[in-house]
Amino acid sequence: MAAPGVTSGPGIRPAPRLTARDLIEIVADDGTFESWDEPPVDVHPDAEYAAALQKARERSGVDESVLTGAALIRGRRVALLVSEFTFLAGSIGVAAAERLVLAIERATRERCAILAGPASGGTRMQEGTIAFLGMAKIAAAVAAHKEAGLPYLVYLRHPTTGGVLASWASLGHVTVAEPGALIGFLGPRVYEALYGTPFPGDVQTAENIFRHGLVDAVLPPHALPGVIDRALSVLLAPPAAEPPALPQSFDGELVSTWDSVTRSRRPDRPGVRALLRAAATDVLPLNGTAQGENDPGLLLALARFGAQPCVLLGHDRLPKRSSAPLGPAALREARRGIRLSQELGLPLVTVIDTPGAALSREAEEGGLAGEIARCLAELVMLKSVTVSLILGEGTGGGALALVPADVTLAAQHGWLSPLPPEGASAILHRDTTHAPELAAQQGVDSVAMKRAGIVDLIVPEHPDAADEADRFSRRAGAAVEYSLARLAAEEPHDRFGRRLERYRKLGLS
Repeated sequence: MAAPGVTSGPGIRPAPRLTARDLIEIVADDGTFESWDEPPVDVHPDAEYAAALQKARERSGVDESVLTGAALIRGRRVALLVSEFTFLAGSIGVAAAERLVLAIERATRERCAILAGPASGGTRMQEGTIAFLGMAKIAAAVAAHKEAGLPYLVYLRHPTTGGVLASWASLGHVTVAEPGALIGFLGPRVYEALYGTPFPGDVQTAENIFRHGLVDAVLPPHALPGVIDRALSVLLAPPAAEPPALPQSFDGELVSTWDSVTRSRRPDRPGVRALLRAAATDVLPLNGTAQGENDPGLLLALARFGAQPCVLLGHDRLPKRSSAPLGPAALREARRGIRLSQELGLPLVTVIDTPGAALSREAEEGGLAGEIARCLAELVMLKSVTVSLILGEGTGGGALALVPADVTLAAQHGWLSPLPPEGASAILHRDTTHAPELAAQQGVDSVAMKRAGIVDLIVPEHPDAADEADRFSRRAGAAVEYSLARLAAEEPHDRFGRRLERYRKLGLS
């Protein structure tokens, strides 16, 4: 699975600033850009402001601080909203806001994805409060576009600050930043003027906000067409022409529940990354909560299994997971994935494979239990198609938080339990030696869960996923693809009703 990640190191300076036309030329297929711009609305400037506007036009070669239009990107028609920083520092006044809103509304009518490329100092100071409130109307137009189930992609350029960052620049389904770009709410010059001390120079950088989960990648402009193509291959995937084949299933008996528990803990057992490498295409990893948090315990991505697109979120089987257990931020990132699924109308796939959530002061103070509760409620009520896959260990509330779905799959040696069996033994017997018998009694294994109606299909292992990682991952991927296709063919109201009934009656038969 190729991750865009960060292509530059700390302290790197941005490349020479691109004009709006430069960026359009880089991302658009040759000769396909069509401008949507009409002459700017008259803002009735005074003489001094009128002179500044005229000078800006002459210096920049454009008539306002944004250019809008549509172009083909790798053959797909995409609407473009691109700032021109040399026009009054890319500031947004009444005319620029109106131009943006008209373009966003047209993209929504024409069912176009949008790529926004802001580079701006923020609100245009010469127009004051009226211009300031223009950010609200731009944000409203973006929200309506997203409400229509249409993709909104953002490329944060150097610099992006102020009201622009606090409105249309921070609403992307997928957000990428330019290497070395200054990105921050309050520009450093303003901060120093107000507070008399310089703002820390390493905070408002593309690389730093990536580390804090605020953007999905830091990439140079020439990498954008490939990322956009990968994203839209998932977000705008056409319906499958043919249904996938019925997947293999395990219908036998296990050696023992404890055998499954011990097999699931093998360090070389394939996890969510192996699943994506072997069984998915057009994988685009996303990063963090987009709200200032990043937890390595959860992986969030856009992907396709066969012809079936999805938002995927799953526990990441990391070599150092014991020293960085799943925390509240991971579940907030999971909830970002749930929102993406809802907004884009994409199926959601969750992958369960965790030894348990963090038990720490930080987790308690960060609201871990509340995040588990919110994940459960949002998954049960999500209107999108949902599939969960119990891939390995499924311990505690951190595992439970990702389970509710229309269809639940399990690896042959996957399991789900309120505590590790050793923990249950400690509670009931004040030792850990009763763990194997308690695991069997509690019905934590895949076969017991299928009998109880928790699991719908068991993906076979021959005899252990760790010994056939690619083949097993492809079987698991085929089961996900089949389940997504079958669910997509159902009437949504009936499917959602069955999900609610399933959890309402769980354990009562």
